[in-house]
Amino acid sequence: MATQQEIAAFIAAEFPQTRVRILQVGDRSATVAHEVGVAELRPGGTVSGPVLMATADVALYVAILGEIGIVPLTVTTSLSFNFMRKPSADRRILGVCKLLKLGRTLAVGEVSLYSEGLPEPVAHAVGTYAIPPMDRGGAGA
Repeated sequence: MATQQEIAAFIAAEFPQTRVRILQVGDRSATVAHEVGVAELRPGGTVSGPVLMATADVALYVAILGEIGIVPLTVTTSLSFNFMRKPSADRRILGVCKLLKLGRTLAVGEVSLYSEGLPEPVAHAVGTYAIPPMDRGGAGA
């Protein structure tokens, strides 16, 4: 298992372009937040789909790394998305992930995305990650 601080340091070093920040990790779950600025909005004043998808993807990655340790080559193999309602342009996007299955080679999780402070989800995602075999560079740190 990796701590929140270890995962945050790894994400900052390996994915400096992300605006997603880790709020909680552990117990087969993670919560992340993405600050929303003008660059994240699309016409009509709504948060863009790529921002929501990136937030969900990072939430899944963080939840998995929280269980298996820092295994950099753990990668997304599928991400299914449902957009449910318009996100608020003036609130952070929160991604709340729960792992549904964590096996030796595959992990499956779901992420509910919210405009911070509002009770109804704006989107829902289900994703699968491939976990590399330990003899192929998959050894956790």
